[in-house]
Amino acid sequence: MADPATYRPAPGSIPESPGVYRFRDPGGRVIYVGKAKSLRQRLNSYFADFASLHFRTQSMLTTAARVDWTVVRTEVEALQLEYSWIKEFDPHFNVKYRDDKSYPYLAVTMGEDFPRVQVLRGAKRKGTRYFGPYSHAWAIRETVDLLLRVFPIRSCSAGVFKRAGQIGRPCLLGYIDKCSAPCVGRVTPEEHRALAEDFCDFMAGNTTRFIKRLEQAMREAAATQEYERAARLRDDVQALQKALEKQAVVLGDATDCDVIALAEDPLEAAVQVFYVRGGRIRGQRGWVVDKVEETSPGALVEHFLLQMYSEAEIPREILVPALPPDHDAVLELLGEQRGARVDVRVPQRGDKKSLMETVERNAKEALTQHKLRRSSDLTTRGKALQEIADALELDQAPLRIECYDVSHIQGTNVVASMVVFEDGLARKSEYRRFQIKSAEGDVASIHEVITRRFKRYLEERSATGELGGEPVGEPIDPETGRPRKFAYPPNLVVVDGGPAQAAAAHRALAELGVDDVAVCGLAKRLEEVWLPGDDQPVILPRSSEGLYLLQRVRDEAHRFAITYHRAKRSRTLKESALDEVPGLGPARRQALLRHFGSVKRLSDATAEEIREVPGIGPSTAEAIVAALQGER
Repeated sequence: MADPATYRPAPGSIPESPGVYRFRDPGGRVIYVGKAKSLRQRLNSYFADFASLHFRTQSMLTTAARVDWTVVRTEVEALQLEYSWIKEFDPHFNVKYRDDKSYPYLAVTMGEDFPRVQVLRGAKRKGTRYFGPYSHAWAIRETVDLLLRVFPIRSCSAGVFKRAGQIGRPCLLGYIDKCSAPCVGRVTPEEHRALAEDFCDFMAGNTTRFIKRLEQAMREAAATQEYERAARLRDDVQALQKALEKQAVVLGDATDCDVIALAEDPLEAAVQVFYVRGGRIRGQRGWVVDKVEETSPGALVEHFLLQMYSEAEIPREILVPALPPDHDAVLELLGEQRGARVDVRVPQRGDKKSLMETVERNAKEALTQHKLRRSSDLTTRGKALQEIADALELDQAPLRIECYDVSHIQGTNVVASMVVFEDGLARKSEYRRFQIKSAEGDVASIHEVITRRFKRYLEERSATGELGGEPVGEPIDPETGRPRKFAYPPNLVVVDGGPAQAAAAHRALAELGVDDVAVCGLAKRLEEVWLPGDDQPVILPRSSEGLYLLQRVRDEAHRFAITYHRAKRSRTLKESALDEVPGLGPARRQALLRHFGSVKRLSDATAEEIREVPGIGPSTAEAIVAALQGER
């Protein structure tokens, strides 16, 4: 590993101008590209205090061997140059968005003599108009099947089209009027292109004029008693309306915007985009990104806008969860690319805010599904367990992992959770919850819960005869016929926290004489793994499957603990000294709380003030005052 001090630029050699910088490894390969309003201020921050930097930034600096920079005139030029260099060099330490799957588009090949409608994936082709993307190819085919009745353009392959022209007979679609059969000359190339343009206009959101035109033609046909033609036109109108029904109306008819939402954890982020055209959701797309460096939601949004809209169509309005740090520069750059003003903003209220919340739920679900796909793979789980064993220097892979977390609010309603993962998968039937008896802080709580759990383990081992030599029984409870709750020890205990929590867990095990269980702590802020007694953390690689597994175990313990804490706090809030007042039923308790607003304000009231509440007599008022003052 390189020492950053060996390639730090000389004092005063870095300009104060805006610009773009590149870190290179010993082989000259670019590993990171960044931009700055002031190159001197930004680059000096890398070399000022190495210990205070994020561990991923430290990794980048120790991988690099030199840094160079290019001065530009404006922040917009810096954005442009930064993105072009990221595309050119594909730096390892830069944020790069990747599709979580290949999304299908509805495409019309307007560059061909006879345009064709089809489903396409992958890179976009010149001369082809794209609509979408869609979540499923079958959704596109259903829409196309409805629209071909009104816009009968070609949908066959080049081979089928050529053969139909050679034999002078169209395919089945030509006979059922879902293709205008340009292959056999039923329509001219100009007429067929006009149909394709109408199809594209309808898909682009200009739907009203087509429906009105068909309805007018239907009425004219009915007026001249051409009832069969009127019936066909009526069916055409219904087909268009059915196609529109498949696209949910979410905003006003004139609204064209992209709605972008994020869901993130310390290692990854998922991005979801809903494409709204003419007030309707026309498509949806998702990406997943590795967070190689410490970054904010606004910075993730900025990277995403630059990468996505370098080639994609830019709408008039883009709704985002957080504004980019260089908001004005991003607006100017997007406006130049679109050729018109672009508004990037965070929705605050109304339908757009509601739609943003929907997109955010989709992003959270996408991130969850991405993580589940990783955890469900047997090979990946095996690799994760082996990586944990290697990093913590264990004798064998930790097939059973237990994780503990403490939850409370300012020391009240303190609870703890224990979650169990076996072979990399959650074993929810063995989750356990604890009410903490000594509220002396997280470290003391961890010591207490580990002590209680392993005392039960030793008691149950003793009950089965394992501590006395040869076991004389199985770890089965004879009363229930089920496995004893704490009969099986883990290979690894993980606690949510840093070195203090890890040391407390290790101390609890040592006091009980348990020396065959490994312990580590996982600190959430930097995802550092702490071993008891070590001054420095174990840093697992960013892409490590072992780190993903530890993170998932820790997050599950946190979820289980906070769920229990909320339930316990809710019960506590419902229970009060009013429950002990004789003759005071639920209806009058509710009346008192409605009148005073809270138990605290009620406890400050006099007996005379309490008697103002309908249904409360003198004796009951005195009893309430006595009960509440006794609680103080």
